[in-house]
Amino acid sequence: MALILEPKWKAYVVETLQPILTPEQCDEVIRIGQTVPNDQAKVGTGTLKNEKKDRYDTKMRVTTIGWIPFAQGAPMYSLVERWMLNTNVNHFGFEGVQITEQAQYTEYPKGGFYEWHVDTDLVMTQMPPVRKISMTLLLSDPKDFEGGELELIDDKKRPNLKRGHALFFASFIRHRVKPVTKGNRKSLVMWFGGPPLK
Repeated sequence: MALILEPKWKAYVVETLQPILTPEQCDEVIRIGQTVPNDQAKVGTGTLKNEKKDRYDTKMRVTTIGWIPFAQGAPMYSLVERWMLNTNVNHFGFEGVQITEQAQYTEYPKGGFYEWHVDTDLVMTQMPPVRKISMTLLLSDPKDFEGGELELIDDKKRPNLKRGHALFFASFIRHRVKPVTKGNRKSLVMWFGGPPLK
């Protein structure tokens, strides 16, 4: 029987201690994100009872999103994937994790928010690959907006992201973005998936 080892620093929420992207790289991701088609974000997978798929729900989510093509954002994808793989080995220990979806460029204007949710399909009809690790990377300078705090349920320490820093967390953890009260919060959101958790 094989010996099963947990990662040395086991955790399901990991905040980077140094920036993944420089301010110039953040500006470049913002530039790309603003050149791709952007639309008001929708919610719902249509897999829960009486749930409509891909619907607008301004009581649940107010934000605009765009999808960054792999070819257009290749340097960013490569850099973020290295960070994710290292974080997975040291903290999560999930099997077969890789980039499986395009990155989401997200803008929360004044009044924008996203209520409590998880990033996985609860009944798994849309997967595999199963989302295992989620990442939010702050592209804006924190001085450019107020509010918009990312909160994770049962997490005693609220992340205080700086520009270019990221938070990696298990996709099954409930989280939200509180309303932005001033300015515009810009972020890069990515998910990393693989075979079902077991």
